[in-house]
Amino acid sequence: MARVYLSLCFVALVAIGFIVNGSVADEDKKNECDKNNSEEVKFYELKKGDFSVKFTNWGATIVSVFLPDKDGKVDDVVLGYDSVDDYKNDTTYFGSVVGRVANRIGGAQFTLDGTHYKLVANEKSNMLHGGPKGFSDVIWKVKTYENEGPTPKIVFSYHSTDGEEGFPGDLDVTVSYSLTGEKELSVKMKAKARNKATPVNLAQHSYWNLGGHNSGDILSQEVQIFASSYTPVDDQLIPIGKIETVEGTPYDFLQPHAIGSSIDKLPGGYDINYVLDKDDSSKKLRKVAIVHDKKSGRVMELLADQPGVQYYTGGQIKEVRGKGGFVYKKHAGLCLETQAFPDSVNHPNFPNTIVYPGEKYKHHMLYKFSTKS
Repeated sequence: MARVYLSLCFVALVAIGFIVNGSVADEDKKNECDKNNSEEVKFYELKKGDFSVKFTNWGATIVSVFLPDKDGKVDDVVLGYDSVDDYKNDTTYFGSVVGRVANRIGGAQFTLDGTHYKLVANEKSNMLHGGPKGFSDVIWKVKTYENEGPTPKIVFSYHSTDGEEGFPGDLDVTVSYSLTGEKELSVKMKAKARNKATPVNLAQHSYWNLGGHNSGDILSQEVQIFASSYTPVDDQLIPIGKIETVEGTPYDFLQPHAIGSSIDKLPGGYDINYVLDKDDSSKKLRKVAIVHDKKSGRVMELLADQPGVQYYTGGQIKEVRGKGGFVYKKHAGLCLETQAFPDSVNHPNFPNTIVYPGEKYKHHMLYKFSTKS
């Protein structure tokens, strides 16, 4: 089988013009047999006292986050699976990094600098989270893994090739997870365009349940979102290009209240992008949201440097067998995906997501965990 595989790789390279007169035409160009695919898929853990986070390099995914409650009882507060195979077959994006462009692109197409790009649709005629094989469905290289010292960290890297899922240009991506301060998880995403302008909008897609991943639904948990506006969408969840106030709508979470208090007014629950309020301070990170589970006392505060956050309450989760055999049902977890706005490439009034060759994309999230009675 090894010989057959090598032969097929050689034929593929010749067919796409990578081999010229028996030599590699462009050594920097990755191909179907590149190092991304030779990396072994494994689980990794960062630990700091009674706070620990587990990962896999399949999708640069957060697998578990273990936290104590107000009485010291430790639980896992993110939804996920026990095996790598389950992650490979996942359709919910549990814990993964999504891209090259997170969220939706209407019609799976856009025009950039006079060139029209047709992408690979995977949600009706639209693209969701980078297509059928986005960054959540590839093997990432483990660039750094340090599980000792005051700041344990792991860094994943991935090379996205020109034309992947229809996107232009080669893109080098890294995602760094580190345990900082007292029960803090820092996530830093970076990307650099090599040779063509391309849209980039990465997001972290963990589903949180502060009562514990196997505690049932999240409807009684309280959420506060620091956003006075949102981007309304059509019946396919594509933004219509407007920015509207949350005042007087079920989307108003400026003051903390239970997730389930107005959810019955929205078929399927929440799945919407908020326009985050600008912080008056000079700090680079702005407040995004605070989640509180009264029963366990756990609190999660999220800060980030992006203009938007997708608030999703798991309305599409349907009988998914997860960790320990527990079956996740509708509203089993919530997502807070900091991002640029969905479909920004097709709305000039939305924040820019285009990265030109030599430029760098940066995205920083900070999760702060605590408890209160």
